[in-house]
Amino acid sequence: MLTLNACIGFIRQTHSLSFAQKNNFQFDRIYSHPVDKTAGIRCNQTIRLKNYVVSKDYPQQLRRIKFYDAARNKHLIFLTNNFKMKCTDIAQLYKHRWLIEIFFKWIKQHLKIKSFWGNSPNAVKPQIRIAISVYVLVAIVKKTTCHKTISLRNVTDFQHHCF
Repeated sequence: MLTLNACIGFIRQTHSLSFAQKNNFQFDRIYSHPVDKTAGIRCNQTIRLKNYVVSKDYPQQLRRIKFYDAARNKHLIFLTNNFKMKCTDIAQLYKHRWLIEIFFKWIKQHLKIKSFWGNSPNAVKPQIRIAISVYVLVAIVKKTTCHKTISLRNVTDFQHHCF
C-alpha cells in the first residue's frame, strides 16, 4: 500500500486520489459535514495533516470519510482530496479497486502468467482471455476424466510454445 509521502507527487499530477487510512495517521479536524447514517456513512470530515514534514509537502485540506460496510461488519476510513463526489461513491470506488486487486491476485496465483506481452489493453486482454480459457479447459478435462494429474504447468508450457 502507498504511504502518504509516496502519494504526494501523484496527487500533484492528478485530479483526485483516494486511499485507506492507516492506524497511525495524525490529523486535525477542521469541519464535520452532515452525513446520512442509513447509507453507511459514519462521518465526513474536512481535515488537515498534522505531521509537520508531510503537511509541509501537502498543505491542502483532505476529506476523511468513515464508512460502515454492513456486509463485512467492518468500519473503513478513506482519505481523498475529492470534495465533489458523494461519500457513498468514494466508498464504492475503493470497493471496486479492491475487487480488481483480488482479481489480479487470482490471475497471478492460478493462471501462471509470468509477464504480459505489452502494456496496452489490446495486449493484456487477449492474454488474460487465453489464460482463463486454458484454465477452464483444464478444469473441464479434470472433471470429465476424473484424472487429477493434469498439470496447469504443462498446459501453460504448451500455451507459451504455441503463442
